[in-house]
Amino acid sequence: MTLRLMKNSNWVSFLFIVFAFFLYFYKYPSSFSAKNMATQEAPKSIYDFTVKDIRGNDVSLSGYRGKVLLVVNVASKCGLTQSNYKELNVLYEKYKNQEFEVLAFPCNQFAGQEPGSNEEIQEVACTMFKAEFPIFDKIDVNGKNAAPIYKFLKSEKGGFLGDAIKWNFTKFLVNKEGKVVERYAPTTSPLKIEKDIQNLLGSS
Repeated sequence: MTLRLMKNSNWVSFLFIVFAFFLYFYKYPSSFSAKNMATQEAPKSIYDFTVKDIRGNDVSLSGYRGKVLLVVNVASKCGLTQSNYKELNVLYEKYKNQEFEVLAFPCNQFAGQEPGSNEEIQEVACTMFKAEFPIFDKIDVNGKNAAPIYKFLKSEKGGFLGDAIKWNFTKFLVNKEGKVVERYAPTTSPLKIEKDIQNLLGSS
């Protein structure tokens, strides 16, 4: 009799555990699937990302497939702002008809030097600094809220003393296959990157 009760008790415990597991899985399916699928879903290139433009519209970066890209985190009130926008404009105007694009992502994480709204940022970039290249939605580039595209860029090319973006106007050069080939410090002027851009534009 005692043995039978113990067996019944074990079965009840087992069924309770199975039921609890099923209930948890049903309520929090992502806690199991996210880890199992992380490797499969890991982005392979910049084309795997969708970002928002300055007006809040979704933009699939697959639309830039086959182009050389220079991705830059920009700010309107930085000591590097004027010179970087000026030289980025020069590069864009010179190579835009040769499958080259500049992708600018405003960020306010460095001394609060991009405090404006998207509308204000666009006005400053396009009117004051004459930018004709795409300006995207303001994002974080570091920390837990960092935009997925910047997590990818940093994982592909780490910086000096760690992967974190150190300041405004850090630059990533992306080849025609959507792979990050180089990372440049904020103090590297865009025109000093021109030779690297030319090399990628000349490659198949």
